[in-house]
Amino acid sequence: MSRFNLFSRRFRFPWLRRSFLPLALIAALAVMSACGKPQAALVNDKINVVTSFYPLYDFASKIGGTHVNAVNVVPAGVEPHDWSPKGRDIQNIKNSQVFVYLGAGFEGWVNDTLESLKTDSKSLVVEAGKGVELIEGTGDAHNHEGEAAHQEEEAHADEAAHKEEAGHDEAAHEEEAHDEHAVDPHVWLSPLNAKKIAENIKNALVQADAAHQADYEANYKKLAADLDALHQEFKTKLAAVPKKEIVVTHQSFGYLAKEYGLVQKPIMGLAPDAEPTSKDLQSVLKFIKDNDVKYIFFEELVSDKLAKTLAQDAGVQTAVLSPLEGLTEEQVQAGDDYVKVMKNNLNSLVKALQ
Repeated sequence: MSRFNLFSRRFRFPWLRRSFLPLALIAALAVMSACGKPQAALVNDKINVVTSFYPLYDFASKIGGTHVNAVNVVPAGVEPHDWSPKGRDIQNIKNSQVFVYLGAGFEGWVNDTLESLKTDSKSLVVEAGKGVELIEGTGDAHNHEGEAAHQEEEAHADEAAHKEEAGHDEAAHEEEAHDEHAVDPHVWLSPLNAKKIAENIKNALVQADAAHQADYEANYKKLAADLDALHQEFKTKLAAVPKKEIVVTHQSFGYLAKEYGLVQKPIMGLAPDAEPTSKDLQSVLKFIKDNDVKYIFFEELVSDKLAKTLAQDAGVQTAVLSPLEGLTEEQVQAGDDYVKVMKNNLNSLVKALQ
């Protein structure tokens, strides 16, 4: 096994794979996992809006203002790809006035959950990503035709070599995997897409609580102006940087790259626990060398060991680039939100692309 594979998150706690633990220890672990900031509960005097992950919670809170009690089902510090709803989460969704999820395949649990709620829930269900133009999730997202042609040529060569080495069955499996991850769900990392998502949330709040439509419209207008300003800041500053190539641990910045003319080179795929092969890692090292990349970006909610090991091999530094799938406890305590974290991302990109 490659030493890089040791850092795959799927192997973090191999001893939990089997139920050999004493019941008392299992109970203790359950209590420990429940520690920290209690999850918000539904209330009787406001519109309860349950959201499937952080950006939707942030937008619902800002648009809803004092009329809304927003509940984010994924706790702070938890990566949503690792998360699935528990009994209390299902009850909160069921009993809420509005349930907001992203769609585009991001929440793997949501279809089964919605199916189970069909008969006994009156919650207004909102697909917040509806209407956003989706991009393919395979390969690097960018606007450089030369790089695209180079990658296509490499892909054909790799496919031919793979077929010769492993046979047609494995090639068919590879094609199946391609189809499985054909859409990139990380739409919110473009501020313009975030504005559309916020509009969908605003429309749902108006539908659920028409008596406060004027407030929802005014709050959305303010948020939309902030997102427009954020977009302009990204556009201006990233147009001025001399480099355009970034290396990231997890393929989540395709929409940001497309919007602002960047080249994203991911170490792993759309899921942050996808395991890179030795060939993948060699490709990343070559990309770093060819493009004089100075930083490898990692994210706060995922282990940085792989990024740091690869950075050491390549002789480059590491820095944070948040995919905003959630906030850390420290960010929550500091009062961070979508706009602030995105501005931090912009500062990191400008520094790295000099």
